[in-house]
Amino acid sequence: MLLSRRTRGAPGRAGPGLRTRVGGSAELRGVSKSYPGVEALVEFDLTVAQGEFVAIVGPSGSGKTTAMRVLGGFEQPDSGSVWIAGRDVTSLPAQRREVNTVFQNYALFPHLSVAENIGYGPKLRGVRAKNRAALVDDLLRLVQLEGVQQRRPAQLSGGQQQRVAIARALANEPAVLLLDEPLGALDRRLRGDLQIELRRIHRELGTSFVYVTHDQDEAFGLADRVVVVHEGRVEQQGTPAEIYDAPATLWAARFIGEHNFVTGRVDTSRGPRWSIATDVGLLHAETAHGAPAVGEPVVVAVRQERMAIEPRPPSVVDNAVPVRVTEVVDVGPELRISASTPGGTTFVSSCPRWGGPTVPDVGADVVAHWPAASAHVYPLSTL
Repeated sequence: MLLSRRTRGAPGRAGPGLRTRVGGSAELRGVSKSYPGVEALVEFDLTVAQGEFVAIVGPSGSGKTTAMRVLGGFEQPDSGSVWIAGRDVTSLPAQRREVNTVFQNYALFPHLSVAENIGYGPKLRGVRAKNRAALVDDLLRLVQLEGVQQRRPAQLSGGQQQRVAIARALANEPAVLLLDEPLGALDRRLRGDLQIELRRIHRELGTSFVYVTHDQDEAFGLADRVVVVHEGRVEQQGTPAEIYDAPATLWAARFIGEHNFVTGRVDTSRGPRWSIATDVGLLHAETAHGAPAVGEPVVVAVRQERMAIEPRPPSVVDNAVPVRVTEVVDVGPELRISASTPGGTTFVSSCPRWGGPTVPDVGADVVAHWPAASAHVYPLSTL
């Protein structure tokens, strides 16, 4: 999981045809939207501040794309309201909102040149040809595609086409730019390159971005704030670090990143420390969600990278479980070590291939251990 380490810099210097602007705010207030047999959004609230980069992430069918389509004016909500730049636009069609959308499939006009695609919106608005040409040149410099003005979309690579689609969407100087799985059709390396470009473009222009994706790495690597969506509702929102370090619910913990889970019952709770009776012994945690009572069934969650599986753990550890190594998998920059207790509980530890602990052999008797500060306790009923 890639966590964002981006800091916002000063806006870049716009050329004569492109204006640097402060992005507009956007809100969904209590929006509900249903289709036959499906509640896509349920009392859904979303707030995007001026100039903010917000990513909406969730599994297929969670409602994230519906939220974006309602915000963009492609769907009408059954109830609730939509606000852009402080104005209620619920009843306005997409073309009358200060919003533009970048789609996964680029949606470029195949018979028009790159310059004509980018300048299409400004031409409809009556922008003069000279000013349109300056705007197109500025936008092509912004997306680093100078010199391709006269090419057709079919003469460009997928990554280049998506850059043209981003430039075309920005040509109308929207208050809010919506990006619907814009990198989904690209290969992994190209996605990484365009993520860097999107961060740069956002920093330079100051336009508010709403980015919809199922890819957690994209959401966490790009956004100032992440909104996790589940069954049409906001499950959790916060900075990437806040969500990754402390998933608010058991569902969010299962969805975000990779965890080890152990079920048990609350044994005691004293101050910031909780003790959980489980089949693998008494476990300790420093964070509990939902304030479970003594005796209540709960789940202890520990991220794979916070757990160590090694022959000789430190002399003092908060949690230690004897296990036998069942598998060691090389996944490039890291190793994933799987080990099981005699009762069949399996733990997985992710560790770096270089500079990490000694890697045990398959079949070795070792210890899985982790600090109480890395363990989170969730009520079992919240799954």
